[in-house]
Amino acid sequence: MRLKGKKAIVTGSSRGVGASVALAYGREGADVVVNYSSSEGPAMEIVKQIKNMGQKAVAVKADVAKAEDCQLLVDAAVSEFGGLDIVVNNAGFTRPAMLHKMDEGQWNAVLDIHLKAVWLMTKAAHPQLSQSKAGRVINVTSVAGVVGTVGQVNYSAAKGGVISLTKSIAREMSRFNTCANVVSLGIVATDMTEKIRTDEKLKEIYMNRILLKRFAEADDVTPLFVFLASDDAAYITGQLICLDGGYGMI
Repeated sequence: MRLKGKKAIVTGSSRGVGASVALAYGREGADVVVNYSSSEGPAMEIVKQIKNMGQKAVAVKADVAKAEDCQLLVDAAVSEFGGLDIVVNNAGFTRPAMLHKMDEGQWNAVLDIHLKAVWLMTKAAHPQLSQSKAGRVINVTSVAGVVGTVGQVNYSAAKGGVISLTKSIAREMSRFNTCANVVSLGIVATDMTEKIRTDEKLKEIYMNRILLKRFAEADDVTPLFVFLASDDAAYITGQLICLDGGYGMI
């Protein structure tokens, strides 16, 4: 098992990509803090599955756009597992609107959960990751943060900021042997992308942009998150890795 003995927090892990990553970490031997904001039932199911794999797991309700809630997640990892080695900043949602119609509430909500939360979570985890001497910060961005998108200037701005933030984290935390990298995802089959995948007009638009001509499934995504958290990635830091079927090339 590639993550045996490791302790991880995966934000937004009650469903979607986060749930798949949490389960993959459990299969590879890690203990996992499963984070949710409203979906307690699905979060508890992920915890149950990880425990059935023989690993420790706990579900913690937390709004990672709040500093005190980020600290709750770190405290849970320390109290339940004895420390923290891996943080995956994955939590997010969208509040779409065209530039000229978007209000400050839509802007602030998306910037808070996609960008501010990454800073707050990494800040809260910093003492434990520094002690780990083999810490990992894995942030999730999107092709929208690389090439932009229509109707989501808030989301694109936040995701673009995550790229620069990750590089700064990598520079600051390298002295503690903590590696920080950012994964740019394309269209993954989750609740958040349901409209894109089911609306025939939108589906055609996006499929024309994806070189591999299919949307990603969880099995396409999780191996990279396992690799970046493992000792095999001990000499990789500050990197943007695109996992998007070629979408970002267009």
